[in-house]
Amino acid sequence: MQTSTLLVKKVGPVSWLTLNRPDALNALTDELVGALEQQMQAANQDPEVRVVVLQGAGGHFCSGLDLKVALPSTLGESEAAATIGRFQALIRAIVQAQKPYVACVRGAAVGFGADLALACDFRVLGGSAFIQEKFVDIGLMPDGGGTFWLPRLVGLGRALELLMLARRIDAERALALGLATQVTDDADVERSSQELADELCGKAPLALAAIKAAVRQAIERGLSEALAEEQAGQTRLLSSHDFREGVRAWSERRTPKFTGQ
Repeated sequence: MQTSTLLVKKVGPVSWLTLNRPDALNALTDELVGALEQQMQAANQDPEVRVVVLQGAGGHFCSGLDLKVALPSTLGESEAAATIGRFQALIRAIVQAQKPYVACVRGAAVGFGADLALACDFRVLGGSAFIQEKFVDIGLMPDGGGTFWLPRLVGLGRALELLMLARRIDAERALALGLATQVTDDADVERSSQELADELCGKAPLALAAIKAAVRQAIERGLSEALAEEQAGQTRLLSSHDFREGVRAWSERRTPKFTGQ
């Protein structure tokens, strides 16, 4: 099964969801977000699916929001909040699913793509993989839970470094920081992800669901509050001069000149 932007296949009880915009580094559009949410919900409700693996086509996982097509030149606050809410539905679908989610990552997991990988229960990284919360470089903040995941995964000080300086985390550093479950060669990352998924499929599904629920529900209230705070903050930032300058600088391949307005 497939759409133009999302490929779906089953390997036994494992559902593979593949973002299929390789020419745009699998950047997210409304169409892709809608297709992904629909297929996540379908996998979550399918009794034959035991594990979901999320990956990107080509050499990259996901470069975040496609700034060229996903945002209009003018974006009202209500429209901005609704757009962010649609994206955040993907994070909630992963967290609230009773089934384990594995992120199979090659190349860039940047911006919302980083948040998408961090929301998964497991992350298998190829040698080329890197995670980067790059929002600040265009005058924005994370809006997929990045301000929630990173302090809990790597600690407050390191999280502030990664969020405020937009530091790139390569595969080996991700493993050292506890952001990666395992690291392998790019050529083996799909096989390794399938092996991990198969191992999970061999465990008792009710027990896995109970473990995930116990762990995730303990932090779900905090996540909901973090997502709401990110949505409110991002909505304000989207109307700022610095954001417009950041996007212009990105498209013109120059260093932005931020003024704090």
